Order: sequence, then C-alpha cells, then structure tokens
Amino acid sequence: MWAHRPWVGRFYPQRTRAGTELGLYTKLCNAVEGNTTFYAEPSSDTIQRWLDQTPPSFRFAFKLPREITHDRRLNDVARPVRSFLNTIEPLGNRVGPLQVQLPPAFEPGGLPVLLAFIRRLPADWKWTVELRHPGFFDGSAAHRELDELLVERGVGRVVLDTRPLYAAPARSEAASDERRNKPKLPISLDAVGPHPIIRVIGQDSPDGTLQGLLAWVPQLVEWISEGRTPYLFVHQPENIDSPALARHVHAEVCRHLPHLDPLPEAPDVEEPEQTSMF
Repeated sequence: MWAHRPWVGRFYPQRTRAGTELGLYTKLCNAVEGNTTFYAEPSSDTIQRWLDQTPPSFRFAFKLPREITHDRRLNDVARPVRSFLNTIEPLGNRVGPLQVQLPPAFEPGGLPVLLAFIRRLPADWKWTVELRHPGFFDGSAAHRELDELLVERGVGRVVLDTRPLYAAPARSEAASDERRNKPKLPISLDAVGPHPIIRVIGQDSPDGTLQGLLAWVPQLVEWISEGRTPYLFVHQPENIDSPALARHVHAEVCRHLPHLDPLPEAPDVEEPEQTSMF
C-alpha cells in the first residue's frame, strides 16, 4: 500500500493531500505490491497518475484481479488476463513481477487448471504464483509437478512468511484478524524464480517484526549475488511502522552489498519533534 493515512505526520508531511501519497512513498521505498489491482482493474486515468508520480526505477508488483484468481479460479480467464495486461502496459518497465494469488481453497485437485494457466502465461511479463493450500507444500506429486513447471517457465513461487506473526501473542484485534486470515505454511525456496517475492507478515511489535525481516538478509544477499532481483514486502497488523522497517532491511542489505543504490532520503515530515524507532 501507499495511501495509508496514519503515515501522514509520521512518514509523510503533515499537509499531505489524499491522492498524492504515491509520489512520497517512492522516496521511502522502491517497490510496492499494489493491492488495489486485486479488487478492481484500474482506469486509464489512474494508470497515468501512477506513471506521473513514480520514477522509472520504481516497481509495482501487482496482483491479478480477484475475478481471475478467486471468482473464476483460473477457468476461462484469457480475456480478463489480457484486459488487465493491456491496462497496465503503459507503465512499461515500472511493472515488476505480477502476482497470481490463489485462495486457500485452491487445492491440488485444481492442479491441471493451474498448470494449463501457467503454460498460457505471456512470456514477455514476469510472473509469480502464491499458493496457500498445504497440499502444495508437502512434497507430494502435485507439489513436485508444479515446481518443475514453474522452474521450466521461469515463474516464481511467492513466499508467505508468517513466522513473525505467530512468534508472539496477538495484542491487537488487527493481529487477531491476521492470525485468522494468514496461514502457517512451510518456507519453500525451491522455485522462487529470477524475481523472488517474500511477503513477511509481522506482529504488533515492530522490533519482533524487524527480527523476522532481518532473518532474510543473508538470503537476499545471496540471491542478488546470483543475479536475481528479489522483492521483500512487510505487512504489520496495523502497518504503522512498515516503511521504516523496510528501509532498515534495505540498509542492512546495502551494508553487505555496497554497490547497491541506497534508497532516497525520506521526505521531511515537518514535525517539531520527530522521533525514530531505531
């Protein structure tokens, strides 16, 4: 996300107007998931605003609309997939890996549909698939067959890391909701592809969330050294501290890989007494 109003006065200037947050977000982080596309295909005017508010180096890791993944469950989706790709095409290189996020109810019985869908994906886009059913994490025939095709096609598996969320008791209703909605799944790195996406689901404590994020630093350094382009996203129950957490991890990766470009200087929040988490 980028239009999170609790960040105004914390990460965004006090007088930030609604609708202008994306340009400020690009001074905090260099990529975003862009959950908005999961709920609706954006208009051409919206795409143009996103283009105007972002530098060429910024990346959107959009999710396919839920009509494709959750409503139709990948059945008869050639037309909506093409419509979505045509809509976001003006963003050009700002489009990073696209996420096919499937619901927990999408089980190995749907494997033939999933394999057929992957085989038809246009090769001129970057693709990742997020699975939430345990049957795709148990080393079964379905698990192995899927991973083999993903590796063959250069499609990655999104890694959903909920370990920080479950490492401490929920102190807020938001954290309780996250526990109801986010599954505990094994961490599988066999088919993350050339553009790995790691989604870390944190806890109420920013320090506890940060420890979960920093655990990924050695793996990120390894992937970058191999020539891959990893994406690490952090989500907290109320997302109060997420930009600072993301910037902290980026700085730690840069400490190991000094050739990486640092993130831009954060916007001036214009607070008389601005404090820091760290």
